[in-house]
Amino acid sequence: MHHTNMNHAAMMGNNTADAPVVLTESGTDPFATLQEVIAALEANPGTNWERVNIEALRLHLVEMQDMTINVDVKQQDINNGFQAVVTPTTNRAVKSITRVLSGHPVQMKAETGWDMQVSNNDDVFTLTVVSKKAHEVAKIRGLGYIGVMAYGNHHQPHHWAMASGENPHATLNMRH
Repeated sequence: MHHTNMNHAAMMGNNTADAPVVLTESGTDPFATLQEVIAALEANPGTNWERVNIEALRLHLVEMQDMTINVDVKQQDINNGFQAVVTPTTNRAVKSITRVLSGHPVQMKAETGWDMQVSNNDDVFTLTVVSKKAHEVAKIRGLGYIGVMAYGNHHQPHHWAMASGENPHATLNMRH
């Protein structure tokens, strides 16, 4: 859909009385995540608003966007997994990927048992992900770079900890 000539103000309120649909996303993924976290904080009577830090979560979500969108990825199969060469396309993406990849191999190993090695050669990152379990190799290859980065159940607790003022890196051994 082309949005250049779209009049968003005119669309607001059109047919709302007849619209039984309740939207669950409010825009971009980071915005929806922030909105969900804020709603959960509001619903929790024990929220310590003096510790809440939505800005920390926003900055982390920017990093996640950078490592998803602002990169070129070349991937090839290797024995027991894959190797990806990830080239950031912006300076901010270099910083984001550096931070995110500093802790992700440890988290990946703890969560899946997969071995992730990361090297940085003049801001070009080479990731090697392998498993000792033959039945997992196709899965790892199918997931590839961004699938492995998105994989698992650690993201939501990590985001909640950041937003609610805890230090998620202390318990997750992640440094980004």
